[in-house]
Amino acid sequence: MLREPLLAAARSPKLRTVAEKSRLTRPVVDRFVAGATEPDALRVTDELIGNGLYVTLDFLGEATTSLEQAGSTVRAYESVLVELAKAGSAERAEVSVKLSAIGQSLPGNGEKIALDGARRICEAAAAAGTTVTVDMEDHTTTDSTLGIVRELRADFPWVGAVLQAYLKRTEADCREFATAGSRIRLCKGAYAEPESVAFQGEAVEDSYRRCLGVLLAGEGYPMVASHDPAMIAAARSLAVRNSRTSDSFEFQMLFGIRPDEQRAIAAAGHRMRVYVPYGDEWYGYFMRRLAERPANLTFFLRSLTSKK
Repeated sequence: MLREPLLAAARSPKLRTVAEKSRLTRPVVDRFVAGATEPDALRVTDELIGNGLYVTLDFLGEATTSLEQAGSTVRAYESVLVELAKAGSAERAEVSVKLSAIGQSLPGNGEKIALDGARRICEAAAAAGTTVTVDMEDHTTTDSTLGIVRELRADFPWVGAVLQAYLKRTEADCREFATAGSRIRLCKGAYAEPESVAFQGEAVEDSYRRCLGVLLAGEGYPMVASHDPAMIAAARSLAVRNSRTSDSFEFQMLFGIRPDEQRAIAAAGHRMRVYVPYGDEWYGYFMRRLAERPANLTFFLRSLTSKK
């Protein structure tokens, strides 16, 4: 019942201003966001790697409104990739990029701007010895995003893509991308989408299972992004059924959500990657996390009444 209001709040500039000025919000955000700066991101990355986990870093921001802002975001990714290499962390840490943050939504030649920026990030990742995963946003950008991924893969075949199980098209997209060397992150989806293009309610879970079946039976490298114990169990079962080795797929979870389970999955011999956001543009990300999972909202509300 709260999903739609929370997603609407994520798009509200007025509520964003209130949240950013509130002294009560920051301690809660700190659970889900590594911090505002690159050193914050690197510190958290080191801690997670030390616990046997893998990392993907997301420099927060989306729907960039200027070429200057898009360029600044690209430079932020280039910088953090250089630092990952210097720290010897690139083998276990990569980056995730939203194309709208690097110009995709700019009028005119936005797609070209995003493609050029993504190429620069991929070049920096290749030099660092790591990879890039292209995030997915609302359904209106799906074709554009996958088109850019296809172009990037001509030079960087290891570029990962995200597919969202709540979209009715995604099972077919999984069949296209479940090919040798293809890295695909499967998530449920976190945007408000109309029934005409997206499954609703329990149908999303059914779609997630079907998409898991396609990816784990394919020749690619599935990245199972879920906090749902039922989906994790289904992925494990499908991996056994398809004779998957532990290094031929991975699990992914968000920073700050089920950290004990993250470490337990890694201790059991699976690859477990943590999605770590950082930067000042945390509001939209944070609100979608609340909308995704009721337990997140419970944690937030409790923090508001805490005296600590």
